[in-house]
Amino acid sequence: MRTAEALVVGFQQFVLIYFAVLNLTYALFVYLGLRSVIVAARGMSEIVLQDLLERGAYKPVSILVPSYNEEQSIVSSVRALLGLHHPEYEVVVIADGPTDETVTRLIEAFALVEVPEVYRVTLPTMPVHRVLRSVRHPNLIVAEKENGGKADALNVGINLARYPIVCAVDADSLLDARALLRAYRIFSEDETVVAVGGTVRPLNGATVRDGVVTSLRLPTKWIERFQTLEYARAFFTGRAAWSQFGALVIISGAFGLFRRDAILAVGGYKTSTVGEDMELVARIHRHFRESGRPYRIVFAPDPVCWTEVPSEFSTLRRQRNRWHRGLWETLWTHRRMLLNPRYGRVGMVGIPYFWLFEGLAPVIEVLGLISIPVGFALGRISMQFVVLFFVFAVLFGALLSELAAGIEMLLLVRYPRARDRLTLLLAAVVESLGYRQILAFERFLATFQVWRKRGQWGKMRRGAIENEPAD
Repeated sequence: MRTAEALVVGFQQFVLIYFAVLNLTYALFVYLGLRSVIVAARGMSEIVLQDLLERGAYKPVSILVPSYNEEQSIVSSVRALLGLHHPEYEVVVIADGPTDETVTRLIEAFALVEVPEVYRVTLPTMPVHRVLRSVRHPNLIVAEKENGGKADALNVGINLARYPIVCAVDADSLLDARALLRAYRIFSEDETVVAVGGTVRPLNGATVRDGVVTSLRLPTKWIERFQTLEYARAFFTGRAAWSQFGALVIISGAFGLFRRDAILAVGGYKTSTVGEDMELVARIHRHFRESGRPYRIVFAPDPVCWTEVPSEFSTLRRQRNRWHRGLWETLWTHRRMLLNPRYGRVGMVGIPYFWLFEGLAPVIEVLGLISIPVGFALGRISMQFVVLFFVFAVLFGALLSELAAGIEMLLLVRYPRARDRLTLLLAAVVESLGYRQILAFERFLATFQVWRKRGQWGKMRRGAIENEPAD
C-alpha cells in the first residue's frame, strides 16, 4: 500500500510540473504568435499586393482539390476557386473513386468533357479512369480515379499539375479571394521558401454568396464555437510561433502551398498514413537538412481558408482520433529526427515538443484526472494538488485561450458583433468544463489504437455549404 501511495503522490507531482511547463510554453507561443500577426497585418496591404501584380512578380499556381463523395459541396467549392483573384492558376479536382454524384454534378455545372490528357506519371498512383476539362473554364480539370485515399488523390493532382506552385485545398473548403496572392507573396520574397501554410477558419456561421464569405457570425452550436476557439489558438499562437522559431512541422491539409519540385524530390504524399499533411512536411525537413540545402517552411496568418467543422460530437471525436493517430504515425516514422542535432531546431525542439506535449499530453491529462479519485480512495490526496491541477490544467489554459481569442477578434476583426466577441470569450472558459476532457479522452484512446487502426480514416459526416446567390 505504501508503494501505491508513493506512486500516486509522485505521479501527481510530475503532472503539476508537466502542466506548468506546458502552459509556460503556451504563453511563449501567444507572445510569438501575436508578434507574427502584427507584422503580417502591417505588411499585407492591398498596395503591396497590387505592386506584386503590376511587377509581374508572381508564378502560376495549380490548386489541387482531392474529393470523395462531396456531392453536397463540390460545386460551390469549385465555383469559389474559379473566382479567386490570381493572374494565372488552374483548379485540378481529383475525384477519388466516388460512389455518389460528385462527378455528375461537376459535369453539369461546368460543362466538362473527357479529353485525352497526356501527362508524366512521376508519382505512382491508383489508376486514373478519365480526365475531363471544362468548356466554359479552360483552367478547370477533373480527374476521376480508382479509390486510393486522399494522399493518393493528391499525388494524381501533382502529376497533372502544370505549374511550379501547388496548393492543396480540401473539397469542403473556400478560399478568400486573394488568399493565393497573399500566400504567394512569401515565395516571391524568398527563393528558399519551399512551403507556406495559411490560416484555416471555421465556415460554420458564415454567410456565403456565390462562393464568397460575405459576413461572419459565431455559430449557434457550442461544439462549433469551441472549435472556432481551437482553430484560433492553433493557428494564431501555435503555428505562428513555430514559424517564427523556424521549426514549423505542420501545414494543414486543408490549405497549404508547396513548390512542386520539393514534393517530387521527397516522393510525393505518403499513402499509408492518415496524417499525410504533417508527414509530408516532416519529410521535406529531413530531405533539405540531409542534403544541406537552405530552405524555409513558414506560416502566414493572413491567407485564409474557410472550412466546415463538425457539428456533431460523434464526427468530431472520429476526426480528433484520426488526427492524433496521424500525429503518432508521423512521429514514429521520423523518430530518427528526435533530439538529433543534424535536423537543427526541428530535431532538437520541434519534434521533441510534439512527442512530449502533443502526443503524450492526453495520456498525462487523463491519468492526472484519474489520480484524483484514486488519491482520495488511498487517503493520500492533497487539496493543494487538486487546486494546482485545476489552475494549471483549466484556468491558465482558459486564460491563454482568451488571449488567442483576443488576437482573433481585436486584431483581425473577424467578428464585428460585440455579442459574438463576448460569447467567444465565454467559450474559452466553458470549453475546459467537459469539452476539452472528452476530446482528451478520445486522443488518449487514439494513442493506443495507432497500430490497430493504421491508415483508417473513419466516416466523416459533412453538410452542404449554404451558398446564397448574389442579388
